[in-house]
Amino acid sequence: MLQFIFLQTQQPQGGGGYLTMLFPFLILIVFYFFLIRPQVKKQKEQQKFVESLKEGMEVVTNSGIIGRITKIDGNIVRLMVDEKPLFEL
Repeated sequence: MLQFIFLQTQQPQGGGGYLTMLFPFLILIVFYFFLIRPQVKKQKEQQKFVESLKEGMEVVTNSGIIGRITKIDGNIVRLMVDEKPLFEL
């Protein structure tokens, strides 16, 4: 016959509760400093840049196209990319 022996470990009384509550709190702090705070800072810089745009400014788009701002209408910015047509008919 096989006999199984189960050993039970005793957990310290009163100390485990604080440690289990501290771990999720530390995770939230790490998320705030490494994910949320830099993203908010980047959004503020982007908003500041968009508000500083004016007609006549020369800008470069994300795709590398260089153009001059001709009109700003809310969130829509119109660029003049080239003054000359590509071809003439």
